[in-house]
Amino acid sequence: MIRTWIIAGIASLTLAISSCNEDTTTLGSSLTERGNQFTIVTDTFDVSTRSIAADYVLTRSAYTYLGCIKDPETGASITSNFSTQFNILESEVSKLFPSKDLMTLDGSGQPVADSCFIWIVANSYQGDSLTAMKLKVMELNAPITDKGYNYSNFDLESKGYIRTAAGSINKSKLFTMSDLTRSDSLRNAIQTDNESLPFIQIPINEAYTDKAGTTYNNYGTYIIRKYYENPDNFKNFNTFRRNVCPGMFFKLIDGQGLMVEVGYTRLLVCYHYQKDGKKVDAIKLFDSTEEVLQTTQILNDQLRINQLVNEDTCTFLKTPAGIYTEVTLPVEQIKNNHENDTITSAKIVFNRMRALNNLSEVVLEEPTNLLLIERDSLYSFFENNGVPDNISGYLATFNSSLKSYSFNNIAALINKMYKKRGQSANWNKAVLIPVQVTTTSSTSSSSSTTVAGVTNEMNVNSVRLVGGAKNKHTPIKISVIYNKNR
Repeated sequence: MIRTWIIAGIASLTLAISSCNEDTTTLGSSLTERGNQFTIVTDTFDVSTRSIAADYVLTRSAYTYLGCIKDPETGASITSNFSTQFNILESEVSKLFPSKDLMTLDGSGQPVADSCFIWIVANSYQGDSLTAMKLKVMELNAPITDKGYNYSNFDLESKGYIRTAAGSINKSKLFTMSDLTRSDSLRNAIQTDNESLPFIQIPINEAYTDKAGTTYNNYGTYIIRKYYENPDNFKNFNTFRRNVCPGMFFKLIDGQGLMVEVGYTRLLVCYHYQKDGKKVDAIKLFDSTEEVLQTTQILNDQLRINQLVNEDTCTFLKTPAGIYTEVTLPVEQIKNNHENDTITSAKIVFNRMRALNNLSEVVLEEPTNLLLIERDSLYSFFENNGVPDNISGYLATFNSSLKSYSFNNIAALINKMYKKRGQSANWNKAVLIPVQVTTTSSTSSSSSTTVAGVTNEMNVNSVRLVGGAKNKHTPIKISVIYNKNR
């Protein structure tokens, strides 16, 4: 009986084995319909590039810039000036200053400020912290309109935004980022992450005359009296900039060798008042924030920029507002004989070359992030607060080991361009643009980072890329993978 079961089991096993085809080449066919069968095909195509002048960029960065630094690669100077407004929260309006009867009053019974300062707080800087520089701070005559787009070539002085009347703020200031004349307590006045942020202090304690012709002992007294005159003018930053302080313009007028990335600008009104019969020293702060309008003006040597643009044995990326690399993609070649096939991958890599000289190699950093967008959306992408979506815009980060930027799959861009072929002169062209990236992190259990926005890179960065019409290196290639329908 047992032997019978064994024989039956062997027979069943033999039948099962004999019913299986040992040839596995038809496995895929058995799992898909014949009409959906495809094969994988790969190909590579040459890509052409050239340098183009950026001319000007939208200055919507979280930071502003002040200084002048010499580009060791070009020998030309890059100068940055900036303007800013100051913010007020609506929740603060009732407590900006104490009750008027507690304030220190002058002989005419009006409140006064002890002093007033502006601090330009550095987020970071390039160059020598002991380099002597000279700036001028000037009062704006009216708020800069925020209905349009403010680009890096926007000139406030030629547009009539600077107040020039007698008694207005127009003051020069010599500075270094490491001000060794300050006390330790003042040098460490601004702390973040247990580090002191350097800042430029500008006293504005001279007599100040407002537009109505009233003169005050300093600008701080003007701010205080405008508050008691009509607190509604301080209820938010819009009323404040329209009726009290339109903003300030900071212009570099002398010095070279320092470029400051300004984290924020602070207006300090110092005063004292009485509390429980005692004198209390106080400071009211008005800071620039991302909610208010800030602009950066970039002055480049356009003649030298154009000379680099005409160099055809490589391409350049230079910031701020310097040079981009234009990429002509072989869209029609890629789609030729593959009109009905699916492009599953299209990878392109841009390799770094050494800088033009050893000093540039040491001093100039490569842009960290590159944005690849269509040539026709060079300005509209930033004006519309575009973010990389892997269709119209792509991000690549510099690989310090491989010395390259890789865009791993721009298939969607190739398809988009093919659909729009011939509709403009630049239909098959894209541009590499150095950008600053802001991200947000999720709070879910699986933490992830999302790109929240990109803005034009405003730091002094530079890199040479393999490419150009007379490229002497291995040609730039785009590697394509197709799903080819049978």
